[in-house]
Parts: sequence; C-alpha cells; structure tokens
Amino acid sequence: MTAYAIARMRAIDFGPDIVEYLRRIDATLEPYGGRFVVHGGAYRVLEGEWSGDTIVIAFPDGERAHAWYDSPVYREIIALRTDHSTADLIIVEGVGEGYRGEDALAKLLPAHKDDGGA
Repeated sequence: MTAYAIARMRAIDFGPDIVEYLRRIDATLEPYGGRFVVHGGAYRVLEGEWSGDTIVIAFPDGERAHAWYDSPVYREIIALRTDHSTADLIIVEGVGEGYRGEDALAKLLPAHKDDGGA
C-alpha cells in the first residue's frame, strides 16, 4: 500500500544549508522508491487555516517510508533542514485502488450482526 511522507513547512530560513539539503535529498529517496508528488505547489485554503508550503513524498509502502526517514543517509542531512525550518511531518498509509469513502464505515461503525431478528 502506498505511503506518504507529508510535511507542512511553516517557516524556512533559506540559506546555504537548505540549498545543500535540497541538492542531496533526491539521492536519499531513490533507494526507498520515494518520489515527490507535491513540493510547495500553489494552494487555496477552502476550510480552516493553512500556512506554509506542503510537501508530499510517495513511497511504495509504509515500511520503506519509515526506512527512508530512519536511514543513515537521510539522518546525515536532516539537520540541514531541521536547524533552519519549522515543520510538521507525518508518514501516512494510503488506500488501495477502488477505495470509496463509505469503506471507512467499517472502521467507524460497530459491526452489524444479523441475529435473525432476535
């Protein structure tokens, strides 16, 4: 199941360390099948509040997403970003092909038992 690393970059002190981070991040993603699907694109707030840039990186599965984040090669560059930015970051599992919104009901509602009318 595809997994996503999603970051909301709330503040960035753009300088040489961020430039170095951006130059090196792609090489950290490649061994784990990671690829950018959103990298600071334009957005329009429809509900609530949102600020900063959004970044979404897709991975083939959650195991590889977590392995990338914990990898020595990524750990080597992470301070280049974290020392010069404020962000929220999560890894979240995607849903399979054909998933529908109503599929969430199986998790949200108690299982209905057909007890024969008893």
